[in-house]
Amino acid sequence: MSVEPTVASRLIFRGRAIALRVDEVRLPSGRAASREIVEHPGAAAVVPLTDDDHVVMVRQPRKALERELLEIPAGTLEPGEAPLVCAHRELAEETGLRADEMTPLLTFAPSPGILTEEITIFVARGLRADPGAAPEAEEEGLRVERVPLSAVPALINAGDIRDAKSLIGLLLLRWR
Repeated sequence: MSVEPTVASRLIFRGRAIALRVDEVRLPSGRAASREIVEHPGAAAVVPLTDDDHVVMVRQPRKALERELLEIPAGTLEPGEAPLVCAHRELAEETGLRADEMTPLLTFAPSPGILTEEITIFVARGLRADPGAAPEAEEEGLRVERVPLSAVPALINAGDIRDAKSLIGLLLLRWR
């Protein structure tokens, strides 16, 4: 049972990637309140680690921030798609690589106060080029970069790596 049972819900907007709804809820005190909820199908992200301790990352433009960011490969789940399948697909599409081993690190909620999205992060090892992969690099303006794992703290401090999934995945990998 929800700590804030939904009394009514109305859809405000439905786009290609998200929907926005407003839920009227009952608080534990009995008072009514509104909650604006962004619906997102979820995502998978991958920390691709080479045998020589480099991370394969993508530098990509992010319109919402009006800048380029260096990020781990990631993407939205397709309807009915498991996070592991999505992780393999996104690794191939964004980097042209396949992984022999894909190990889950964790699943987290980036902004649970307003967003339904949960992201599962994997570590990929045993990387190899996949001639059959169709990288999206040109279409999406992505540039693949190999980053020494030891350089990650400096890139974080410089603000090059600032998105939650990349920070969490890279810091957990270094910590573990």
